[in-house]
Amino acid sequence: MKISVNKSITLFEFLTEQYHDSPRTRIKKLLKSGTVRVNDNSVTLHSFLLKPGDTVDINLHPGIAVKVSLPFPILYEDQDIIVVDKPAGTSTSSVDGSKSIQKIVSQHLKTLSKGTVRAFVVHRLDKEVSGVLLFAKSEISMNTLKERWKETDKHYYALVEGSPAEAEGTVKSWLIEDKSLKMHSAKESPDAKFAITHYKTIKKVNENTLLDIKIETGRKNQIRVHLSDIGCPIVGDRKYGASAEYLRRVRLHAYSLSFPHPVSGEVITIKSPMPNGFLSLKARDEHYK
Repeated sequence: MKISVNKSITLFEFLTEQYHDSPRTRIKKLLKSGTVRVNDNSVTLHSFLLKPGDTVDINLHPGIAVKVSLPFPILYEDQDIIVVDKPAGTSTSSVDGSKSIQKIVSQHLKTLSKGTVRAFVVHRLDKEVSGVLLFAKSEISMNTLKERWKETDKHYYALVEGSPAEAEGTVKSWLIEDKSLKMHSAKESPDAKFAITHYKTIKKVNENTLLDIKIETGRKNQIRVHLSDIGCPIVGDRKYGASAEYLRRVRLHAYSLSFPHPVSGEVITIKSPMPNGFLSLKARDEHYK
């Protein structure tokens, strides 16, 4: 059943109006099933904003509909971009064909579009980092986003060991990669890249501190290096000096991304909630490697 939208409204509110006799839990299940499409794109986000002229296709026969789902949430999607909530432990992309977020999202889009749409990488999050990850649905959108990437606003949660000497501050340095593929701060050189990281204390968490991180540059491992440089490595990040006392889970989460839309130019802000257990610490046992 296709319905034209005649006002600005969230997808959940729209479905509630269409099925006012149905309980909210049933409407949530309908969204989660992936059978609701907006302008021919599957959308599962409750707060997805519909605009006048949009078309919503609701398939109430799951046995007939093609069910395609991702193993992680879609935070936002339209005909030009898709934003997902990246889990820690999987790379953004890969060159050898191995499992990556890009590959998973591309397969999802190809299945829905019968092979005409795939995911293009706009930016990256380290394998160990979770949170908001943006992909373009075309090369044109990808290039437009990259051209205006300096206009983006990127924020992270970082749980660090100890506390910075100052409650908030800025770390600047030239970063270079050594032969072991580890990044570190160094003197300015042709191979080094300048990086700027801002941090602000949110609260103390026992012996650790939760920081709000804002980056002006997007260098490899930038936040991890800079926090280690000020004596506050990210909890779980043994590569950059964190204690091995706890189970290895790098406590760095990209919680907010604001950027100009590649077509409309409208600034869009996407947020991801702090992962469950992000602030909890579990000591490693003698069998953990």
